[in-house]
Amino acid sequence: MIASPDFRETENDTAFLSVSELGARYRSGELSPVDVLAQALERIEALEPSLNAVVHTIPDVMGQAERCAAELRSNRDLGPLHGIPVAIKDLIEVRGSPTGFGSRVRPPAIASEDAELVRRLREAGAIILCKTNLLEYAYGIAHPDIGQTNNPHDTGRTSGGSSGGSAAVVAAGIVPLAVGTDTGGSIRIPASYCGIVGLKPSFGLVSVDGVFPLSQTLDHAGPLARNVADTAILLEYLSGKPFPLSPQSLEGVRIGVLSYHADSRELTAAVAENLAQTIAALKASGAIVESIDIPMLASANSELRKIIRPEASLIHRELHAENPAGYAPRTRSQIEGGFTVSAVDHLAAQDFRLRLRQAVEASFADVDVLLSPSVPFPAPVEDPEFTEDGEEGEMLSSGFANMTGQPSISLPCGMDGRLPLGLQLTAALGADGKLLQIAHGVEAVLGAYRRPSFE
Repeated sequence: MIASPDFRETENDTAFLSVSELGARYRSGELSPVDVLAQALERIEALEPSLNAVVHTIPDVMGQAERCAAELRSNRDLGPLHGIPVAIKDLIEVRGSPTGFGSRVRPPAIASEDAELVRRLREAGAIILCKTNLLEYAYGIAHPDIGQTNNPHDTGRTSGGSSGGSAAVVAAGIVPLAVGTDTGGSIRIPASYCGIVGLKPSFGLVSVDGVFPLSQTLDHAGPLARNVADTAILLEYLSGKPFPLSPQSLEGVRIGVLSYHADSRELTAAVAENLAQTIAALKASGAIVESIDIPMLASANSELRKIIRPEASLIHRELHAENPAGYAPRTRSQIEGGFTVSAVDHLAAQDFRLRLRQAVEASFADVDVLLSPSVPFPAPVEDPEFTEDGEEGEMLSSGFANMTGQPSISLPCGMDGRLPLGLQLTAALGADGKLLQIAHGVEAVLGAYRRPSFE
């Protein structure tokens, strides 16, 4: 575990305040963005390299903080993100900063422009603090020259992939908000491992302009935060659409437990027990919970691989030709394997995808959200391989929503010893606001984020 006694909880510790709490203290004059950024930089210095989550700190970050502080003092208020530090996954362009992609294929390149989502954050007054570590090009493994991001709850374990760096800096109290990408679960899986909230929005809701692609038809960008309210705030500014939340009763909310995920033999005993306890708590809160069977889910991840593999290989064709030795061996083998997927198989998988979307959408005539364990196990020591060995692995519950494009969120729902567990909720395509509202109610029942012990 991280040995950092200086960061035990104190009355003056701002590291784990929510966006609204920080905003209130900014506007009362109790805190300044300069104070918060100074502590964030101190935490990075203290917690790296144990976490291995931050690959680059933005050079003018204190200048950003000073500008925000001056604006707030002069009553130029840009809204709830004004002066709030945000971390960005290192395949998303941040003007004037290197983008490394977690790889050694090419040297990091200085971005000439912000990605669209970064531009939106800057316009809202957010402070872009750092770029975060990831699996190589969000696909393979952690490149051995760079290493995986470690879990704040136990640095002997992974924080997950591919957005593990973004999840870890939020869970460790470095920033309240981060942005990741999700092509098969890469926001929700790290969120589950780190005990935070991670949202894959509806496909296309958040622009991926300026985000290096993995699979054009499966890629999503979205928020990671420590609670649902902060997630909704970040999504509003990433998407340009409001997502207001109100106190949520679960009375009468219809929740469908996906039997394929809930009954999987891959669930550990602790995850299965936690799922049963979670369902009982939701029922006791007035939710109507029933089992839902969608037989096509059994093929969702195998068909997803027939889409992601050739699409990723096409994207990497020139890079692979330029410097194949620059990839980690497993990433290189995945890219080379994608060149062998037939056009017929890819098109058949795309046809399956449309039928799966229709089948899942049809279930929302009977339920408001679908429920699954986010991952069938707590954080492992290393990121599992992206394989086709008959096991669903960590993508058991997450991959189908990338295929369908429906919004899907992971919430913390308990612990297995020191390791967090996650609960996944999925809603109909375009129903991001409804999903967030129900997740807000579920969060109230299950309890909030738990801080790492740092011991």
